[in-house]
Amino acid sequence: MSETAKLTRGSIRGHLVTQTMPMIIGVAAIMSVGLIDAYFIGQLGPQELAAVAFIFPISIAISSLGVGVMVGINSVIARSLGEGDRDRAERRANFGAVFALVTGLVLGLALYLLLDPLFRLMQASDELLPLIKRYMGPFALGMPLLLFQMGLSGILRGQGEARATSYVSLTYSIANWILDPLLITGAFGLEGFGVAGAAYATLAGWALAILVALWLIRRSALHINFTLVRQCRMGESAKAIVRVAGPAAFSNAINPIGLAVLTALLASQGDAAVAGFGAAGRLQSFAVVPLLALSGAIGAIVGQNWGAGMPDRSRLAMREAGAFCIGYGLLVAMLLFAFGDWFAGLFTQDPAVVREFDSYLAISVWGYAGFGVLIVANGAMNALDRARYALAQSFARVFLVMLPFAWLLRPMFGAEAIYAAELAANLAGGLLAAFLAWHVLRARPHEGSVPQTNS
Repeated sequence: MSETAKLTRGSIRGHLVTQTMPMIIGVAAIMSVGLIDAYFIGQLGPQELAAVAFIFPISIAISSLGVGVMVGINSVIARSLGEGDRDRAERRANFGAVFALVTGLVLGLALYLLLDPLFRLMQASDELLPLIKRYMGPFALGMPLLLFQMGLSGILRGQGEARATSYVSLTYSIANWILDPLLITGAFGLEGFGVAGAAYATLAGWALAILVALWLIRRSALHINFTLVRQCRMGESAKAIVRVAGPAAFSNAINPIGLAVLTALLASQGDAAVAGFGAAGRLQSFAVVPLLALSGAIGAIVGQNWGAGMPDRSRLAMREAGAFCIGYGLLVAMLLFAFGDWFAGLFTQDPAVVREFDSYLAISVWGYAGFGVLIVANGAMNALDRARYALAQSFARVFLVMLPFAWLLRPMFGAEAIYAAELAANLAGGLLAAFLAWHVLRARPHEGSVPQTNS
């Protein structure tokens, strides 16, 4: 155990609170960007709002690949610090930052070249496709900024610097809060860019967040010094990160991929169903912010204690986190169920869109507790180098429950079958995740794991 592994000492419940609270602020700020985008784009008209509904799952899926890289960097740093090897942690931190930037270049180019076939596959109409491309073109070219920012956040997270990570997220979000109205609808005599303005605001936010992250890392225990990359065994370091990042990226991307397929199925029910589903989905993303924050916070806690040979503390962290997911999930479900109509009115006054918005919330909210258990268990599995378990349970939730359910029942029940498919998937996924987390955390540290080298 090293002095920099600060999460191996003190109260587990205290660490869960102190690591999660700053992340709630950061994640809430990020999710608020989606709400603000939807609000100002909704002022442009229902077609633009429907275009955003197609964009949303794809942008989240692509961002999830960045989250996977961040989780991989977080995991190798947290375990190295827990084992007392600060030098290896610093080498892998610098390698991870470079790895994230290169990954962003590759992903951005691939996305830009595949825009047309991707959205035609989702059944986007000829009227919506130009609007979609106005946003997604700049978004794709800005992917290196997104991945580099996430790589730097992974360096901070692995050290347990949750507050610093939240400052990075807040920087990105505040930039969007200011720029969205200016660039989307226009203000102060400036003409807006429409849907493309939301993308330009996002790119500016990423660039500013990178500057803040670099400044915060200079003040942390591990520093950015790219000359250390030459001291790494690059193949070993890449393998250590990818072993977690690959499954974690696909695990995070599976849910938005599933939502993209649900959006394509909903397209047959009309633009109002797509618009209502997309807007309600953004509200839902904001409602589950504490669960998302907890899933990001638990990795460093579980990873450092597991690396330090203290499995009882790792198990306690998972039990406490699971109990919170159930309690919070049920509470927020009741609130959204009761006030769905009111929330719908914040996005649109179109009666058909409001009706679909309310219908989606009335059904889907009862699965939030299960979804919380799933994503928190995934965070723990990734930290323990068991990312394949996280991938397996996420895959089962979407491809064995959600999509078959929606596909088979849609002809009989229409849009409501698709909403119910998400509910069934969240409940089943939560139960499976709880079982797998219990199974993995019973083992002793390093049992069945891949030993780390001095790369």
